[in-house]
Amino acid sequence: MDALKLVELKMRQAGLGCTVIRAFRQNYLALVSGETGLIPEGSIQPVENLPRLEEFRREISNERASELVSQTVVFKLNGGLGTSMGLDKAKSLIEVKNGLNFLDFTARQILHLREKFHAPLRFLVLNSFNTSVDTLRHLQTYPDLGGGDLPLQLIQSKAPKLCADTLLPVEWPEQPELEWCPPGHGDLYPTLAACGLMEKFSRLGIRYLFISNSDNLGANLDLGLLDYFATSEIPFLMEVAERTASDKKGGHLARNAEDGRLLLRESAQCRDEDGAVFQDITRHRFFNTNNLWVRVDRLEQELKANGDVLPLPLIRNIKTVDPRNKKSPQVVQLETAMGAAIQLFEGAGAVVVPRRRFAPVKTTSDLLALRSDAYRINKDFTLELAPERNGVPPAIRLEDGHYKMMDSFELAFGDAVPSLKACQSLEIKGPVRCAGGVRVEGKVKILNSAPERKEWKAGVYRDAEVGL
Repeated sequence: MDALKLVELKMRQAGLGCTVIRAFRQNYLALVSGETGLIPEGSIQPVENLPRLEEFRREISNERASELVSQTVVFKLNGGLGTSMGLDKAKSLIEVKNGLNFLDFTARQILHLREKFHAPLRFLVLNSFNTSVDTLRHLQTYPDLGGGDLPLQLIQSKAPKLCADTLLPVEWPEQPELEWCPPGHGDLYPTLAACGLMEKFSRLGIRYLFISNSDNLGANLDLGLLDYFATSEIPFLMEVAERTASDKKGGHLARNAEDGRLLLRESAQCRDEDGAVFQDITRHRFFNTNNLWVRVDRLEQELKANGDVLPLPLIRNIKTVDPRNKKSPQVVQLETAMGAAIQLFEGAGAVVVPRRRFAPVKTTSDLLALRSDAYRINKDFTLELAPERNGVPPAIRLEDGHYKMMDSFELAFGDAVPSLKACQSLEIKGPVRCAGGVRVEGKVKILNSAPERKEWKAGVYRDAEVGL
């Protein structure tokens, strides 16, 4: 039996459906045919000009807003565990601000919009097999959140990890769950097709999908954007933001040099020799916020035309079977990116949005900024930068060795968080415990060369390097 048949057998034995297996087969065949998923710089062109959100802002009547909201489903991608931050639960359950976590903010935003416009705004979370139980347990505190005519969650499929040398499904008996990995958020499309939701959307009069990451609290349902998308002929719209130095290693938007279509190039799809130009933020100016708007009818057309499996570009990642054990066997993980579908839709577009619509938490440094007074909570439960920030978040750098994991982060900032409203940049090296009444202004470095944790005492720290 060849390797692909063994892979498919393993997937069937795990209860995975035909559509999911077909999607993985597409990626597997691309891999063995020599496809690397790499996008050479010579095959693309930079994106020069794009429309901006502020250009089409206009007043929308309550009647129009109610109509649009009732035709929309808000999707939150919620499959990630906080493993990189030392957690074994859904990352969206991390406390963000005032005792509320990511799911709390999202749930309250949805309920606020329903009440304001008297419209049945639908809401769905795309969970993984790792996050489903914890997520649903927490969302029980919002009994009215479910749409009634739709499920509250979809379960993302899983993909077998492959032995790097043989491309056979890896076996790891001591922890069989590590034989599987998430297939990337591009899995949303075959999952929608497999569960029959596309047809149900059409029957319910749902015309638009707004999709974003659960850890991005800037990604609320913006009615101006929704109105722009609804009145345009754009089938697929990506929100992008202008790259800064802190974004240079992330994926960027580009155009295919042959047909001019927009495409997304992730860092894993960049050749080593193109690394410098990939990080050139003056050439490739825009990055994908992963806030996407999709027309239901056009997505349904694309799915039917491709056997329910969109031909998304392959992302090939080399990992170890146990991510915590770098000496464990190397494996290949095959993934796809949801935003890469932009190149499949003729007429797809992008819009430049303010930085406030992109506030994800990838590290404890991001979390510290959100917990501080650099961000504030609005009446509609959106979270945005304080006006004094002029749209620019503080640049925070916490030393990995002492702050990467949530338990050590909470030791430092669980009792008090510094004021960062006037902070340009903050770097902390060594273990500290923040006291109440700390205010950071301008560029500040806090240094503790001793192994024991030291108190960062109350006071104003302005453009200084301070040893504790």
